[in-house]
Amino acid sequence: MTLRSRLLFAASLVLGVVIGLFVSTGLQRAISPASAPAGPAGSAGSAGEPQPAADPATAAAQRPVAASSGLDAEESHTIALFKGASRSVAFITTQAARMDYWTRNVFEVPTGSGSGFVWDELGHVVTNFHVVQDSDSQKVTLGDVEYEAKTVGVARDQDLAVLLIQAPRDQLAPIKLGTSAGLQVGQKVYAIGNPFGLDFTLTTGIVSALGRTIQSVSNVAIFDVIQTDAAINPGNSGGPLLDSGGRLIGVNTAIYSPSGASAGIGFAVPVDTVARIVPELIAHGRVVRPIMGVGFDDQLSTAVTRRLGVDGVLVRQVYDGSPAAAAGLHGTSVDRRGRVIPGDVVQEIDGKPVRSVSDLLGRLGGYKPGDSVTLTVWRDGAAKKVAVKLRAPAAE
Repeated sequence: MTLRSRLLFAASLVLGVVIGLFVSTGLQRAISPASAPAGPAGSAGSAGEPQPAADPATAAAQRPVAASSGLDAEESHTIALFKGASRSVAFITTQAARMDYWTRNVFEVPTGSGSGFVWDELGHVVTNFHVVQDSDSQKVTLGDVEYEAKTVGVARDQDLAVLLIQAPRDQLAPIKLGTSAGLQVGQKVYAIGNPFGLDFTLTTGIVSALGRTIQSVSNVAIFDVIQTDAAINPGNSGGPLLDSGGRLIGVNTAIYSPSGASAGIGFAVPVDTVARIVPELIAHGRVVRPIMGVGFDDQLSTAVTRRLGVDGVLVRQVYDGSPAAAAGLHGTSVDRRGRVIPGDVVQEIDGKPVRSVSDLLGRLGGYKPGDSVTLTVWRDGAAKKVAVKLRAPAAE
């Protein structure tokens, strides 16, 4: 490269640097606060003149609190309902006894928590069976006071349990009892409980469906379950579902959720079932289930009814001296060639469909010993009506 070429290259380089400096300076001025347009009329300072920074304390003082418009009627009603009903709601924790392998010392470890509510002034507290299942002891908190509890009775098939605490009468506020018979889809409901251990939490929603069927812990069907979109989460189990009058209409028991948290589908055992079961648990410590005196086999029933092309539960055996025997029900038998001779297939109880043994046991759970039921059975290719008078188990 000649000397002249070198000089031209150096001059071009210097010229590029100078031009770059001019452009950079122009851009800085263009975006600087001084180049911003003037503020609205009446603002301090003239156009292009920098404004003084506002004092934070002055700026805060210049924000007045807007006047409250007060609570509307719905808000006032919800607040009053919560204040009245929350005194009846209990926070339940459960513990299990464990033994140290080396020292042989026995100690308690927490196993779970849930909700419940005061049933009467004697200190009975109702919750779900699955809340206290597999626990050795329970504690019930009302307000800020914790009480030791003992289990009075459990109903696995209805997922209900009754506990008893020794609390002063003035601390016991029995929940108002309603009915689930006249519920309507769309009416408002309120759930109070302790989701994730956060006590006295209120959620609201509507009755989103009625007549649902869920399976209990013992795999027996619970019928006429209430479906709601009120947020129900782990820890709400056993808590009350209330109507707009603050009356108990159900016991929150389960959710349908892929994640385990509320997905807008919760289920509650109807209060009419609760009102029937709880007095039995208090009186007997268990539910006295009526019997017909028949034996069932789920696998055999499924195979035979599928072959016959009918729905229902096959009667495998009818016990001698039972109500079923007195009513003339037919059991299943095997001929000399080893062929199965199907017995009666129970299809309905008092007009309500029966599709499995779980259904049949769940339907019978709605009756008491001494009640009469009308069965619809499939026999010899035709449906027949058979009346059966239920009785208590022989051990009773």
